[in-house]
Amino acid sequence: MNFWKNKKVVITGGAGFLGKFLVREIKQRGCRSIFVPRSHEYDLRKISAIRRLLKQADPDIIIHAAAVVGGIGANRENPGKFFYDNLMMGVQLIEQARLFQVPKLVAIGTICAYPKFCPVPFKEDSIWDGYPEETNAAYGLAKKMLLVQSQAYRQQYGFNSIYLSPVNLYGPGDNFSLTTSHVIPALIRKCVEAKQNGAPSITVWGTGKPTREFLYVEDAARGIVLAAEKYNKIASVNIGTGQEISIKDLAVLIMKLTGFKGRVIWDASKPDGQPRRHLDVSHAQKEFGFKAKVGLQEGLKKTIQWYVKNHG
Repeated sequence: MNFWKNKKVVITGGAGFLGKFLVREIKQRGCRSIFVPRSHEYDLRKISAIRRLLKQADPDIIIHAAAVVGGIGANRENPGKFFYDNLMMGVQLIEQARLFQVPKLVAIGTICAYPKFCPVPFKEDSIWDGYPEETNAAYGLAKKMLLVQSQAYRQQYGFNSIYLSPVNLYGPGDNFSLTTSHVIPALIRKCVEAKQNGAPSITVWGTGKPTREFLYVEDAARGIVLAAEKYNKIASVNIGTGQEISIKDLAVLIMKLTGFKGRVIWDASKPDGQPRRHLDVSHAQKEFGFKAKVGLQEGLKKTIQWYVKNHG
């Protein structure tokens, strides 16, 4: 609790899905000075906006959680935008933070940076063993460059920048748009609406065969905050549960939890994305004592309840 007491913290993306939980977690740990830059006031793609932000906030810690992100469809339609926006925000923020002598920066990376055919479970060192899955490669590579930059800046300048790789997040407040959302909110919305409308089936992209690992957003925020407190090394760290589930089994589980009794039509003309995602999470537990607490079924129940209350 004492760590945060007198710290001035900037959380980019602090008004977003993950960011709101980061703000709450840090407040609960005693921080009284949290600055959340909004994109309409601080366009982090522009150096002038970043410099203005750092002059005003004078932070002790920056948690860079801002990202332009979406599911497979959004990644396929916006690879240029996802690459440019994410790269420019991150690279320029880290450089300006170094110039302003910010004591610590936490860069939030992505599981999409790992190779398409990565040995399971994904170990942090495997991130360099191949090219990312094509549909999200532009986003994944933009984020992976922040790892390169963090390591290079630590080596040359002694700048304390750490890089974390969270697995797929979900939870209350997620993006439930069917055009830009990830798989869990999309399935929840489809099942809830199908049940309400008496529809006999829902259509889901791909074959259902790929596996994914999912981390409840509150757990993710806790893991990131623990790393901000305790981790100051050059190696990237995975943040996840260490548990994988097939998309088919995930769909069955969400149908059960929402009470939708229809069937799933799998649209195999649409891409599956990466074949498997499953992290080795031992590094996070060893280095800063993080272990996920919320199981998938419990997390899904909370997320469904939130969606029905707010959108149902």
